[in-house]
Amino acid sequence: MTKPLLVVVGDTLLDRDVEGAVHRVAPDAPAPVLDEESVSERPGGAGLAALLAAAQDDYRVALVTALAPDAAGARLSELLTAAGIEVHALPLPGATPQKIRMRSRGQVLMRLDRGGPAQPPGDAPDGLLDLLDAATAVLVSDYGRGVAKHPAVRAALERASAPIVWDPHPGGPPPVPGVRLVTPNLSEAVGFTGDAARGSALSTAQRAGQRLRDQWRAQAIAITCGADGAILCQAGPTPLVVPAPGDAGDADTCGAGDRFAAAAALALAAGALTSEAVQDAVSAATSYVLAGGVAAALSPPAALPTPEPERIGADAAGQLAASVRERGGVVVATGGCFDILHTGHLATLRAARGLGDCLIVCLNSDDSVRGLKGPDRPLNAQADRARLLAALDCVDAVVIFDEPTPEAALSWLRPDVWVKGGDYADGGPSLPEAELVKRWDGQTVIVPYVDGRSTTRTIAAAQAAAVITTSGR
Repeated sequence: MTKPLLVVVGDTLLDRDVEGAVHRVAPDAPAPVLDEESVSERPGGAGLAALLAAAQDDYRVALVTALAPDAAGARLSELLTAAGIEVHALPLPGATPQKIRMRSRGQVLMRLDRGGPAQPPGDAPDGLLDLLDAATAVLVSDYGRGVAKHPAVRAALERASAPIVWDPHPGGPPPVPGVRLVTPNLSEAVGFTGDAARGSALSTAQRAGQRLRDQWRAQAIAITCGADGAILCQAGPTPLVVPAPGDAGDADTCGAGDRFAAAAALALAAGALTSEAVQDAVSAATSYVLAGGVAAALSPPAALPTPEPERIGADAAGQLAASVRERGGVVVATGGCFDILHTGHLATLRAARGLGDCLIVCLNSDDSVRGLKGPDRPLNAQADRARLLAALDCVDAVVIFDEPTPEAALSWLRPDVWVKGGDYADGGPSLPEAELVKRWDGQTVIVPYVDGRSTTRTIAAAQAAAVITTSGR
């Protein structure tokens, strides 16, 4: 079976990192002396975008670029071909551009650029038009050195039927009309539009995005905002804000824009909606930065950092309880179905958390809820309910139980305080778990519900509203 084809179009550079150690200052100038220890080379610009895309084994990747007949151009061809990328190179007058970074202990001391001013590439190679006609998706990764401005390349892009993602450059041409998605960063978007950047980053991005969409006649503009994710502007006036799923802090972001654009193009190639492609791209770019950036992405596979646990399950709850007890703290637990999380639940959970040093929620499983509430419940699966609870700042862990009551879970969890909701506040029936909790000198307490808030009432109100809406048609 033929793999789908992603065609990357743009300028390719040779990136060279010279790593070393600095132990002294030069005697003839106030400059550090770098003792070279290692040198690494990799494709940059559109070559890096192609390399990152080629790491996805489900796609063929072809690169339309420009290379000079020099050592740097030969080295780029070697690196790209070794990664399984089909290279279609326009002839480049002069020298292949290079960026050489002098680094020590992760810090760039100086960057040396080679290749001189950009020069227009020569005639397009045979097969270029056929290549773009066969593409499942196209990524234009423009670095302002002439490939995206080439007349034959632009003509082929204008005729292409595949979705196009265009990553623009301040020194490059505008995208061809009808591009599916353009991906400037916020500073680029401000520069392209001349926006005064008044107000918040969100309002600035929204204004710039809509202006660029009209100016470039693009279907959508995704403005990337670094650690804040991306803002997608489409036909409607309301933008889609896609936050980054993690905080990259001061991590190396080199290549993050290429990773974003490549991920968006691959998602569109797979048939995703533009909004879905941008969400995939934000997630991919964030993971790329958190994993160590370009150095980690192009290194042999290694064990990824352990993600932060979701604090769900018996192990998480048991370890938390043991840790709190070791430092003399109070373990609090409560339980319920939490089928539709509402303000009444939140009030109860916050009140319970205030009674000790951690709160563990014992959550009825799907089978348990069906046994208690009937075959139409729960509305939300146990995995979703557990994740929502674990995401609350007042909940420290969630443990799921299958029985009608949480007594089995309580027997090994042994909380110091067991909290029940206000059903029992007016002296009703005895609390089912109270006698069990007494066995380890635990205490059972009641906290009040918020009046008028319950899952059953919420579902009944929604069903009644649906009936009225249907009958009024």
